[in-house]
Amino acid sequence: MWKTAAVVVLFAFTLGYLIQSHSHLPSHVLGYFSVSNSLKPEETNPTPHVFEEAIASAWEALISAPVHQWKRIAVGVNACVDVVVSGVRLLEALALAPGRGSDHEVLESQEDLMEAFLHFMERGAAAERFFTDKDVFLSIAQAAAKDPSAQLYVGGNAALMGQKFASYPQVTVLLCGPIGPKLHQLLVDEIIVPPESLQETDEFHLILEYQTGEQLGVTKAPQANRFIFSHDVSNGRMSALETLAASVEEFQPDLVVLSGLHMMEGMGKELWKERLEQAVVAISDVRNHVPIHLELASMTDQDYMSSIMQEVIPIVNSIGLNEQELLFFSQAGRGPHWELTTWDGSPDVGRVSDILLWILKQHGRSDPSSEADLTRIHFHTLSYHILATVDGYWGNQVAAVAAGARVASCQACGVQAVDVQKVILKSPTEFYSSYSEPREQLKLDPNKPVTFWSRDNVTFYMTPVLVCKQPLRTVGLGDAISAEGLLYSEMMSDEFQRPL
Repeated sequence: MWKTAAVVVLFAFTLGYLIQSHSHLPSHVLGYFSVSNSLKPEETNPTPHVFEEAIASAWEALISAPVHQWKRIAVGVNACVDVVVSGVRLLEALALAPGRGSDHEVLESQEDLMEAFLHFMERGAAAERFFTDKDVFLSIAQAAAKDPSAQLYVGGNAALMGQKFASYPQVTVLLCGPIGPKLHQLLVDEIIVPPESLQETDEFHLILEYQTGEQLGVTKAPQANRFIFSHDVSNGRMSALETLAASVEEFQPDLVVLSGLHMMEGMGKELWKERLEQAVVAISDVRNHVPIHLELASMTDQDYMSSIMQEVIPIVNSIGLNEQELLFFSQAGRGPHWELTTWDGSPDVGRVSDILLWILKQHGRSDPSSEADLTRIHFHTLSYHILATVDGYWGNQVAAVAAGARVASCQACGVQAVDVQKVILKSPTEFYSSYSEPREQLKLDPNKPVTFWSRDNVTFYMTPVLVCKQPLRTVGLGDAISAEGLLYSEMMSDEFQRPL
């Protein structure tokens, strides 16, 4: 008995100390204490799924709608039809010899496709590339269409995020992008498509999926993921961007969500440089009236990424990205840990925190005198998510990061609610707020699974992901995560109350 009492007294003393020492954090965060002395999963998990059950249950208690919800969201500009097939089966059907993996900025042949696929499959990483030869691409697409298991889905970051937004009845969604007849048929009826976005033919992207442990030649996948490629001219030119900008005045959205910049990378420097300048003008016409979220995707050209960093990132309010995009961002800008060629397994939380803080300092508004607009970053990797926000601009972020993690578990497993029998915790349970000193050691509490810390005037919200053991589909998870996080977020600033 006395041992129990001593533990309670010690915990109360520790709790009081931590709250006092974290008094600089926003008041809405202090109401949620998650820097705890929790035990590791193996120490608190005497029976299967106890840790996962605690996290799933805690998420439900944490996730609540913001006071002010988005009612009208305009989304653009990349949209297509995804043809989803088994990557291993397709490449075997093409009778290509699996050799050594090698990355290619663009794909020019079937051999390039095989090498790039193996390169990312070996790492269990997602990637997207442009295929330069239209005829060869069509021949591969025809081979994919012969696969009896091939399936057609809504594709493109903008269309996928639009679908997620439209699943909430209180939200009206406008989607601008190259919408062909098949894609129009696949979209939910609630999505509004302006006539200018309709075209006679669809753009198709090939999605080569692979499962955990699947093997091609000597390459074995450490986790399930996908490789995407296309010969997509309409999305490659972001042809619907001006339509999106022009539609904003009539549609009067509360939020604009932009994606597809990565598609321009395959156009070549002269073309993407000119088109990026036009994109900045279009975005600038909107930025002073409506908050803008930019969803990033896989890129390989550091010059192009650097141009986006300098010209686009400062004029949006929020961005979403995964671990590969985050590291490439830092490499292109010579930011923290840029010397890493790739992540070694799950990205180190401290390193991720360093890069997120650097982005908000260098390209955002962590300095109140900065003219940049960026105040929010939603980072997601397989095993955990982090939302980093400049204090005073965004609310309800504990719920937002938890909602993003929950939808990742549910959508990957194809279920409406987290099924603890189908998921596993892979997140680190002990980690640091930074890779270098001074840093704070933090622990995961399964009963309060959003851990927070503050660096300067930026607050970080981290939650684990309950990873689906046998994912049914990996495409679009990042888009669903970012969309869900936005739906549970609200801006606390009134700077967008001016009419268009």
